[in-house]
Amino acid sequence: MKIKNILGSMVCLALLASCGDEMDYHEYTDYDSKYVFTNFDNTAGFITNIYGFLKDGFAPYSKGMLASACDEAEYSWKNGSVQNFTNGSWSALNAMDDWSNNYFAIRQANYFLAHMDECDFSDYKFNKDYDAQMLRFNRYQYEARFLRAYFYFTAVEKFGDVPFTTEVLTEDEANALPRTPAKEVLDFVVKECDAIADKLPVDYSKLGDDAAANETGRVGKLAVLALKARTLLYEASPLFNTNNDKELYHQAALASKAVIDACLANGVQLGKYSDLWGANNWQAKELIFAIRMGAMNAFEYYNYPRGLENGNGGNCPTQTLVDAYEMQKTGKLWNEEGSGYDAQNPYAGRDPRFAMTIAVNGEKKWPSYNGDALETYYGGKNGEPIVGATPTGYYLKKYCDGNVNISSVNSTSTPHAWVVFRLGEFYLDYAEAAFKYLGSADAVSADLPMSAREAVNVIRNREDVKMPELAEGLSNDEFWKKYENERMVELAFEDHRFYDVRRWKEGNKLATITEMKITKNEDGSFNYTRKVVNRGWNDKMYFFPISKSELLKHTNPEFKQNPGWE
Repeated sequence: MKIKNILGSMVCLALLASCGDEMDYHEYTDYDSKYVFTNFDNTAGFITNIYGFLKDGFAPYSKGMLASACDEAEYSWKNGSVQNFTNGSWSALNAMDDWSNNYFAIRQANYFLAHMDECDFSDYKFNKDYDAQMLRFNRYQYEARFLRAYFYFTAVEKFGDVPFTTEVLTEDEANALPRTPAKEVLDFVVKECDAIADKLPVDYSKLGDDAAANETGRVGKLAVLALKARTLLYEASPLFNTNNDKELYHQAALASKAVIDACLANGVQLGKYSDLWGANNWQAKELIFAIRMGAMNAFEYYNYPRGLENGNGGNCPTQTLVDAYEMQKTGKLWNEEGSGYDAQNPYAGRDPRFAMTIAVNGEKKWPSYNGDALETYYGGKNGEPIVGATPTGYYLKKYCDGNVNISSVNSTSTPHAWVVFRLGEFYLDYAEAAFKYLGSADAVSADLPMSAREAVNVIRNREDVKMPELAEGLSNDEFWKKYENERMVELAFEDHRFYDVRRWKEGNKLATITEMKITKNEDGSFNYTRKVVNRGWNDKMYFFPISKSELLKHTNPEFKQNPGWE
């Protein structure tokens, strides 16, 4: 399991992410446990280090995003590691996982929780900030429990049944653990969230005389409620809810409602969709928790168009995703009768979220310093056959800050933050759970007074979106199709789609993607031709394979590979 025994010594890895402007990150190497708990700074560094194991989604597979491993995007470089998910090379020998990262973080959380009671920092009790520091220190246990729960959730999300412990084990003990059923682990996550939610503040800026005041990057009550709600929705979904227990959907709906209610009560509300991306997006009105990265321009290097100095193409939105954006006036998909779609002007009049997410042929000022319109057609300056140019006809805008300049002479950078939880997700989570529990899009109950349809319409009514509301009286099939489409659009490139189709057990949706091949005519007009690309799907892909190296370490004979990956 690659878990080291740190009772005598430990190695805390360099922190990988920034949680907040007021939250310092420390680097430790080869310090024993007594050192870690010697003073407040060392202990703070230890806890903050656990935050550093949180994975952002900007480039987890070299420069590739998880979106390029599903039908949202296609990575423009054929040798990119993210291609392994779709080119047949995904295997136990090429597991594409972060198993060790998860379990090292869990190990650190377990260690802290096992030893924190041994520390009272009495040597510092006459310091002026002693009380303020102790307030922060006493809260660390709840942050550690949240982080441990979160890492267990992400482990189940990938692998299903996983080894589970809340104890500090030796390496031999850890490698003798069985795989605990996913349901038991998810139940643990939910119980932990219930236990700690009221122990953490909603807003660190309002703590007053507390050493953690203004440490805005730490997890708070809303993040705890969000983790509980997401966990329950996963537990209720077909991949895990094999008995189709409707009560699980009921609990998931109630948990999402609790997130929504708590957010609205504390000033967290839907704002502009455009505020969620680019510099300082961590300040967006609806943000619940984000992984703060500091000033950077790597994501722009990875994803700006080819043909632009230092642009690498990167994670290019598919036509499959483009087709999910309805026409704004009619609320209909491009191929529905009466939609208003114009094949000669295919990007006009679409859902406003389209232009905020995807850069298209002929687009001007993308990025903002680019004085030329994008040419993604074959033979264009940003199109094929240039190596690394978009294979789909599109480039990514979402999460890119168009004001970042990546030219050699005028290079700039801006703060970036990866969204982990935001309010918009939970209106959709509520809609899904309420629909599945109550049996129709318009149904309500005493404890679920908002219908699934109304919850989706809240999203569609966002101030810079304003899409037509879903109508009453939709059949269940009609609503589910609309819901899946809405979720794909709203949460594009946020690492939801890859797991959504899996938890729904609709993996066949990933068997193909559609590209748009664009050619330019002599008169300056364009031909747009859809091309279906086979990627293949096998039901074993519902879960990640456990790496061969991990399997070889485990001594428990019941520790088996996920089905199909043997």
